[in-house]
Amino acid sequence: MIDALFPLVKPLLHRLDAETAHAVTIRGLGLLPPRAPVPDDARLAVSAFGQRFPNPVGLAAGFDKGAQVPDALLGLGFGFVEVGGVVPLAQPGNPRPRVFRLMRDGAVINRFGLNSEGLDVVKARLVARRGRPGRVGVNIGANKESTDRLADYVACTTALAPVVDFVTVNVSSPNTPGLRDLQGEAFLDELLARVVAARDAARPETAILLKIAPDIGLDALDAMTATALRRGVQALVVSNTTIARPATLAETTLARETGGLSGRPLFGPSTRLLAETYLRIGGQIPLVGVGGIDSADSAWTKIRAGATLLQLYSGLVYGGPGLVTTIKAGLTARMKAEGIDHLADVVGKGATDLARMAG
Repeated sequence: MIDALFPLVKPLLHRLDAETAHAVTIRGLGLLPPRAPVPDDARLAVSAFGQRFPNPVGLAAGFDKGAQVPDALLGLGFGFVEVGGVVPLAQPGNPRPRVFRLMRDGAVINRFGLNSEGLDVVKARLVARRGRPGRVGVNIGANKESTDRLADYVACTTALAPVVDFVTVNVSSPNTPGLRDLQGEAFLDELLARVVAARDAARPETAILLKIAPDIGLDALDAMTATALRRGVQALVVSNTTIARPATLAETTLARETGGLSGRPLFGPSTRLLAETYLRIGGQIPLVGVGGIDSADSAWTKIRAGATLLQLYSGLVYGGPGLVTTIKAGLTARMKAEGIDHLADVVGKGATDLARMAG
C-alpha cells in the first residue's frame, strides 16, 4: 500500500524542506503495522562475507540514522538495511538547513555532520530487535570533537558488533572535519587493526566493512585496498558522497552548497571507482556498490562493475519505496532474458570497460 501512496504524497513531501520531509517519512514508517516482505525470486539471493541475503538491494546508511525503523524498511523488500551513522556521544551535527534536493539533477547535497542520538540510544534499539529476521548492519564514525577518533570506532564496534550482522567503518564522510584523513595508509592500518580486534573480542561472526570516498586517486585506492585486505576487512563499500560538483549540474545555485553530493550525478564516478576496486581486489572480498542507483539498469551496471551487493538512498527521494520492487523485478527479468541463474555470474564481467567509462 505504501508503494501506491507515494505518487500521491510525493508532491506534499517535496513542498517541505528535505530534512522535515525525511523526519515525516521516518515517523510514518514507524506507524506501519509489522509486515514480512514478499518472498524474493530465488535467483536474486546472494552470499557475501559468510552471510546470505534474499536479494542484493540494500538501504544505505543515513536514511535511518537512529535505527528507529529497520524492520519496517526490511518489510519494503530491501535485502538488508544499514542504519547509522552512529558516534559514541550524541551530537547535533551541523546547523540547518543542511540537506538540499537538486530536483532537475535527481540529486541531493547533505552536510548533516554525523548527527546522532549516540551509541547508547542506538544500541538499545538494536538490542530490542535482536532475534527478528532480516539482515541489519550499522555504520560507525567518530565524534566531531573527539580527541581520540580511533577509540571512538573501537567503542562503537565493541558495543554494536554483538547486535548486528555487519559494521561499516565510515572514514569517508565529507561532513566531519578531518575524518577523511583517516583514509591515509598509516591511520587506516591502525584503525582497521583495532576495529577488527574489537570485533573479534565482541562477536567474531559480525563482518567488518570499509566505506571509501569517490574522490580518491588510484594510488590511494591501491594503498587502501591493500591495507583492507591485510587487516581482514570482509567487504568494501564503494562509495560515499562526493565533494565534486560536475559541470553538468542543472541546479547551479544549489550546487554551491557545501556537503556531499549523491544521486544520479554520482553514478559515473562511483561506478568507475567500483570497477577499479574490483580489478584490484580480484574477487578476494565482495564489494557493495553505492551511488546513483535509481533503476534496474543502473543496478545491473553496478553488478557488472563488480558489486555483489547494492545500496541506494537518494533514489528513494525521487522514486519512492516502489523503486525497490522495480529494481528487483528488472534484475529478475534481465537474468531470465539472458539465461542467468545466479547474480554471481554477472559480478565484475564489465569491470574492465566500466573502469574507463566517461562522464
